[in-house]
Amino acid sequence: MPRSILTLTLDDAKAMIAAAETKATSLGIAYNIAVVDAGGRLVAFVRQDGALIGSIDLAIHKALTARIFDKTTAFLGDLAQPGSQLYGIQNSREGDVVIFGGGIPVVQGDRVIGAVGTSAGTVEQDVAVAEAAVAACPTNP
Repeated sequence: MPRSILTLTLDDAKAMIAAAETKATSLGIAYNIAVVDAGGRLVAFVRQDGALIGSIDLAIHKALTARIFDKTTAFLGDLAQPGSQLYGIQNSREGDVVIFGGGIPVVQGDRVIGAVGTSAGTVEQDVAVAEAAVAACPTNP
């Protein structure tokens, strides 16, 4: 019997990016915003005019990190401090793992169906922009 996979769709990603862009605009910061599906693959990406070039890969990798570990990147960052359980995790996956705030998994019921990653501002601003995206996900209950 075939299994169905719950995952973010392009329509979900567009709604999430629109909300993240609105939040970024309210902060006065041009943002990079990435949305990945349940498999951690990029569904949609936006680089607002003037967004930092160095933040492109950070946004994408924050989304990937949030999905492959099913945790926020801020939470993983706390666990990756010297002496903590996951110290050094950021060195895994050939440097694709990003462990500071701005990556958040998207959960539907008890399943992670994708994630969002944002980068351009402070860690707190990145988290706020990512939270706006997750809150706007049409599939999010």
